[in-house]
Amino acid sequence: MSRIGILGAGAVGQLIAHQLASAGTLPFLLDRQLTAITEPYSLTDLNGNRNTLNFAKSNDKQALLGELDLLIITVKAYQVIDAVTGALPGLSPHCHLLLLHNGLGPHEEVAALLDGRGLTLGTTSQGALRLGKHDLKQTGSGLTQLGHCTGPAMAPGLKTLLLSAIPGSEWVEAILPALWQKLAVNACINPLTAIHGICNGELADNAYQATIAGVLRELVEVARTQGIELQEESLSARVYEVIRLTAANRSSMRQDVDHKRKTEIDAINGYLVSLGHRHSIATPTNRALVDAIHTLERRF
Repeated sequence: MSRIGILGAGAVGQLIAHQLASAGTLPFLLDRQLTAITEPYSLTDLNGNRNTLNFAKSNDKQALLGELDLLIITVKAYQVIDAVTGALPGLSPHCHLLLLHNGLGPHEEVAALLDGRGLTLGTTSQGALRLGKHDLKQTGSGLTQLGHCTGPAMAPGLKTLLLSAIPGSEWVEAILPALWQKLAVNACINPLTAIHGICNGELADNAYQATIAGVLRELVEVARTQGIELQEESLSARVYEVIRLTAANRSSMRQDVDHKRKTEIDAINGYLVSLGHRHSIATPTNRALVDAIHTLERRF
């Protein structure tokens, strides 16, 4: 049986861990010190069913890391590099890594550190809310996309296991364009809802149309420098569809601001600003959103 570790016990990490366990593969749920968590964790699913379980245990952290076939990293984007550099020395040369976080950027640095290991990237729109440290409620189904990034490909057995365990998941051969499309949604919804303290659906108001259009216009131009061809019109339709479908939701960035936590702005709009600067492309709309979120963060 494949040995899978999940590094990051936030909402996404807990949800994926429960889904793997339900499919018959009990993963190791690791904290940021790379220690297997032994406390029981509960999940209330979309049907209202509550399930409590203990994840796989190990008393030897180094031995555990060395035996993993797959390490799924679900920490915040700004925590990814520290998480990977901390884990890599203990991992087998054959251990595959999967990054599952908002935004883009960390994968570029991670790819340079892997020393021959394989890297898969992913994104999920499944919804989950932490009611307590060990208590999770699933709030919505959604699409999970996974795809190869660099190095050796994920073993077919692991790929099959993930796709069968995670509802609504699919393998995408060209994962970066898919991640850029998700980035477009996040770059429009997350900062605006966080700055104005509103739910997603309120972004359908005319007051936000110019900003959303500016974000997408700059994103399409910056994406082209990375060999990613996107259409502003189709992106806009997707953004407004997500706004409609998630009207009552509070975005992850709004939740971070509400709870006075550091946000992932630098891996979302900040990534666009950084690439724009690198390629001499002006990104004033995205820069204004980044500056506004940083201003909020300095008040924490």
